Amino acid sequence: MLGYSWKRARLSLKGKRNQEQFEFKQGQIETLKKLEDSGYIDLYFGDESHFGLTPNVPYAWQTKENPMLLPAAKGKYLNVVGLMTRKSKLYFEVLETTFNSDRIICFMNRFVEQTVKKTIVILDNSPIHKSKKFMAKIQEWKEKDVFIYFLPPYSPELNLIEILWRRIKYQWLDFDAYKCFKNLKEQLNLVLNNFGIKYDIKF
Repeated sequence: MLGYSWKRARLSLKGKRNQEQFEFKQGQIETLKKLEDSGYIDLYFGDESHFGLTPNVPYAWQTKENPMLLPAAKGKYLNVVGLMTRKSKLYFEVLETTFNSDRIICFMNRFVEQTVKKTIVILDNSPIHKSKKFMAKIQEWKEKDVFIYFLPPYSPELNLIEILWRRIKYQWLDFDAYKCFKNLKEQLNLVLNNFGIKYDIKF
């Protein structure tokens, strides 16, 4: 009605970023996509996300007589680190503890060893990506033809894996995943392991 639609309001960081830098990096990423399409490189978008028992979907069909109630469980999370391509290929790891620089470095070391061609990994400016330990590994990975490309600050729109996290949280996890931690763990692993097969994103 009158151009309005009922949809979830989303947070924006546009006001904090340098728009000129954003557009410059955006253009570079489009060039990287073309290089990937030509078969010259592999291009991955990387990030971490966490999943807890507080549901991200606040609405569900239910009756007045039999409302759907979820346990108010907080503090326990599954943490996922992932590297995703535009062809829905996902390299990931799930932990019940938080990721730190050491764990991210171990994850990246395993990823680097299975690459087969020149590879670009796009990451944000998270402190664990910019730690002294992580930055010290960049040259070693570069020597194995894996290059880290950092996004400008406050630019989540440029990191396509953010779309994956939203799809999982708001669409792909069934409502009963939030009934207990066991359900959440099983369903999250089901989605992650079937990404590109049962669950897909068209970029």
